[in-house]
Amino acid sequence: MELNNCHAIVTGGASGLGAATATAVVKHGGKATIFDRDESRGVDTAKTLGSDAFFRKVDVTSESDVAAAVSEANESFGPFSLVVNCAGVATPGRIIGRKGVLPLATYSNVIMINLIGSFNVLKAAAESMQNNQGDSDGCRGLIINTASVAGYEGQVGQAAYASSKGGIISLTLPAARDLAQFGIRVVTIAPGLFETPMMKGLPEDVQESLAKGTPFPQRFGTSEEYAELVLAIYNNNMINGETIRLDGAVRLAPR
Repeated sequence: MELNNCHAIVTGGASGLGAATATAVVKHGGKATIFDRDESRGVDTAKTLGSDAFFRKVDVTSESDVAAAVSEANESFGPFSLVVNCAGVATPGRIIGRKGVLPLATYSNVIMINLIGSFNVLKAAAESMQNNQGDSDGCRGLIINTASVAGYEGQVGQAAYASSKGGIISLTLPAARDLAQFGIRVVTIAPGLFETPMMKGLPEDVQESLAKGTPFPQRFGTSEEYAELVLAIYNNNMINGETIRLDGAVRLAPR
């Protein structure tokens, strides 16, 4: 489990938290396979990282697509020992809003991408990782899922998003227990308010107001800080079955 020998699969790796993670892995001498739906941005990200990065357009909700992509990743850079699930959506909507009741299709889509998509990648990755050569502890790989503080304190309009992220948090321990016999760790990171493309789409005054709600440091987290935590978890086999809040002590208000 040395970073300079690491081959990582990063979903949602074309931008934001995922791109920063892929960049950090390559910077430390590893290789990164980027999964994303955004082909144009994914290709550009891989080009920026050079020959140690590979892009594959992937729908994380498709069992066959993910299985084929995992197989292709193995062929490109060899066995992988790290998977980081960053793919997700944050579609807002109140259960009963100005336009009526939240459509079930909207709720289902968020759950499908954020929660089921993460599990889909997790199980395909674990199937491959079980064949890896273990380190001195017998660790064969690490799977990191991305939740959110909204999984604990969902705000008004976040019923779907909070449900999906709460599901990821609840998945962490049983998945770690299931995969322990194969030497595969499962950890979740729950970011607070971060400088992501979704956050940057908000009006500037709203961004400033949100940033002030974080006790310390009173700013948004950066994608690089998320990536730094990924690498720290990778280097420490005792971190397993845990959800780590990366949030500057913020606790979300109802709205």
